[in-house]
Amino acid sequence: MKKITAPLFLSMLFLLATPVAHADEGFFDWLFTFEGRNEIKPVTDELYNEECGDCHLAYQPGLLPEQSWRKLLSPAALEDHFGENAEEDDETLAQLLDFAVKNSADKSRYKRSKKIMASLRENRAPLRITEVPYIRRKHHEISDDLISKNEKVKSLSYCDACHQQAEQGVYDDDTVNIPGYGDWTW
Repeated sequence: MKKITAPLFLSMLFLLATPVAHADEGFFDWLFTFEGRNEIKPVTDELYNEECGDCHLAYQPGLLPEQSWRKLLSPAALEDHFGENAEEDDETLAQLLDFAVKNSADKSRYKRSKKIMASLRENRAPLRITEVPYIRRKHHEISDDLISKNEKVKSLSYCDACHQQAEQGVYDDDTVNIPGYGDWTW
């Protein structure tokens, strides 16, 4: 068996670190932090959480690719943001977009974000998280009675209605509690 020399080992570490160089976290943070890697990176930006979370769950950027966030957070799109005016001043909008882009699904090392990206065809940029094939597939067994006909849920876009730890970026089956139905067992 060949012996790995220090320069070779350091070169390998550098090559592994390259994909995370653009991410919000450093390589060694990623390497030595294993908690939550199966989920979505939680929202860590105070402004993003405040501005987006004022009207709805501040959806984690890891739920959509960069191209989607660029469309969603354009000035024109915010004039009519799903029926609401969500316009922001230029500086705030630039900060929100910067956070969303840096943490988008296509730049994330979190497992669910990778699954989201794998489910999208090339250059596909859905405007709704509920249009992501992976998300649709994960919810296909749930009847309309439990979602759209459930006044406490209304639609899949209210992730936090059922996913008890959605704010923390946890969407696993063990944390699902459908209002009026209870814990969801798959």
